[in-house]
Amino acid sequence: MAQTVTIVSRQQWGAVAPKSREALKCSAQKVVIHHTANPSCKDQRECMKRLVSIQSTHMMERDFDDIGYNFLVGGDGTVYEGRGWGVVGAHSKGHNHDSLGIAFMGNFNVDTPSIDAMSSVRRLLQSAVSQGFLNPKFTLHGHRDLGQTECPGGKLYAALPQLRGT
Repeated sequence: MAQTVTIVSRQQWGAVAPKSREALKCSAQKVVIHHTANPSCKDQRECMKRLVSIQSTHMMERDFDDIGYNFLVGGDGTVYEGRGWGVVGAHSKGHNHDSLGIAFMGNFNVDTPSIDAMSSVRRLLQSAVSQGFLNPKFTLHGHRDLGQTECPGGKLYAALPQLRGT
């Protein structure tokens, strides 16, 4: 039995409406793990302020239609809805139309991902599979596996095998 995961909705964290949304054509085939590369947040109030800032940066400076990631997770393990389920993200060039993008909030060149955050992402992946949003035979990648970047940071990248056991 998959454990449930509580997701803070876009409305709850104060997201602005996306400029547009494109649905995935089928369940995601892969998961791409990112980090936000800014200081970590440890509680919902702090994380929600950070989310508003990330969305603004993605939409205003990078000209994305919305926040780039499907979901984000804070250091306390709280999961936040980015673009959400079944929506094409803007997180990994050339891989957005068949993937789910999940960002750990923080800089994991510096920080180690928390046990709570890792556990929440495992539950999120189980939930995605059980709801049909993610292929049960999905592959899991660090952003650096798919592009020229340090993302998701060395310490999170080293922890990815813990997520593969989902």
